[in-house]
Amino acid sequence: MVIQAKQLDYKALNEALRKAEGPCTVTGCCGQRFLGAGMSGREICVDGIAGNALGAYLNGAVITVRANAQDAVGDTMNDGKIIVHGNIGDAAGYAMRGGKIFIKGNAGYRAGIHMKAYQDKLPVMVIGGTAGSFLGEYQAGGVIAVLGLGAAHKAIVGNFPCTGMHGGKMFLRSDCKGVVFPSQVTARPAEKSDLDELASYISEFCALFGYDAGEVLSAPFTVVTPDSKNPYKQMYVAN
Repeated sequence: MVIQAKQLDYKALNEALRKAEGPCTVTGCCGQRFLGAGMSGREICVDGIAGNALGAYLNGAVITVRANAQDAVGDTMNDGKIIVHGNIGDAAGYAMRGGKIFIKGNAGYRAGIHMKAYQDKLPVMVIGGTAGSFLGEYQAGGVIAVLGLGAAHKAIVGNFPCTGMHGGKMFLRSDCKGVVFPSQVTARPAEKSDLDELASYISEFCALFGYDAGEVLSAPFTVVTPDSKNPYKQMYVAN
């Protein structure tokens, strides 16, 4: 089913998506918010720019965006998949606790903030380009990978990555020379076991966007993990 979004506000567009049966293609999208929010068991393809909170509270649907998306992609996402063929704004995956987000391009500030694993769910976010400052802020679980593809002369991540991180794991496709990490995390070169853990997510990303998984994985990666169970005390409480 095709839904023309040009004359629809976000409420009307989302109501049309909820009522539709089978896979949907949204054409003429120009910043409408909350697309696919809370949906499960659906396939939605968006031709155009998705607005804030794309796939918020997503519970099993698959959403593909053929352009850029704005802030808060996958906010509090529980399950499913979001695929963006362009760039995204700030705070992607906020409090995400399950599902996968694949971004071909760059992410803004605070991607993965408060990401957490929940029971048997493991949230995964793969960013093909670069990420802005405060990547993985207060990360409590899940996997974040930033690949730096097409960004040879740009830092793979901005300032203050992993601030308050106390769970999960981050993979940065870089030796991260010059990147300043907080004292409560450990950043080290990836070993074979780390790359084996990452391989399935990279293979899925590459299949979606036309990259060679072997070539992507052949570059050096840095792995970042928390080394304290109480980073907040280190950061905010005087000794």
